[in-house]
Parts: sequence; C-alpha cells; structure tokens
Amino acid sequence: MALSFQLSVHIFGRATSSHDVALTLIYAAGGMLGWFLALPLIHLTSHRRPPQTVLAAWLLLLGLVTVGATAGVYALHYRTLYAHWHAPFPSRIWVYQQIFTTASALYQFAVLGVRHLLPAGLALLMVVSVVMARRSR
Repeated sequence: MALSFQLSVHIFGRATSSHDVALTLIYAAGGMLGWFLALPLIHLTSHRRPPQTVLAAWLLLLGLVTVGATAGVYALHYRTLYAHWHAPFPSRIWVYQQIFTTASALYQFAVLGVRHLLPAGLALLMVVSVVMARRSR
C-alpha cells in the first residue's frame, strides 16, 4: 500500500502536502494490518471451496480489510493530531469528540485517501489474489 501511495503521488501527480513520509507510513501500516487481519478471514471463508470462491475471497476480503485497516490507522493518526483539544478522558463530551473526530477522519479518508489506492493498489490486489489463490489449492 505504501508503494501504491508513492506511485499515486509521484507518477500520477496526485499532490499531497509536505506529510508524504507520514502518509506513506500510514499506508504501509494499513497494508500490513490489513494483510494480517484478512488472512484468517480468507481461510475461514474459502477453506475446501472451489477455486473461483477462493479467488473471490482473496479479492473481496483482502481489498476490503486492507482499505478498512488503512482508514482505521488514518483515523487513529487524525485523532492524535486533535487530541490536545479534546475534553478529559471519561467525560461525555470526550465521547462525542471521539465519535465525530473518527467520523471526520473516515470521511476524509474516503474522499481523499482511497484515490491513492487506485489504480496501482487495485492492480497489486489482483496480482496478489491470483497468486495466493493458486497457492491455496
């Protein structure tokens, strides 16, 4: 995912800010976390199934879990940026601030962050899914 982000920024000219290193680390962490979370789910859903089901499980679950994990890491980073303006921990206002800060981060990632996963991330997802589906047989 970090490679997809770098290709998106440098080859496709999708400008970001001066935070390219931090964003690259966020996409790398999301990719690794997505991989480790998707593996058991893929195994559970595709064990002893036809090859097309195994490929579909790899494509769907690896793609969705990786995007979700990357969005989650992005939301955690976003939350740490705004944490010093939040109310003290166990208060009701703090809970509201957590909910709305996380919702804002997920929305911002959906609008601005997913584009860095296309088209390079989609191509990598297809290649990895085909290779892993063949290995699963």
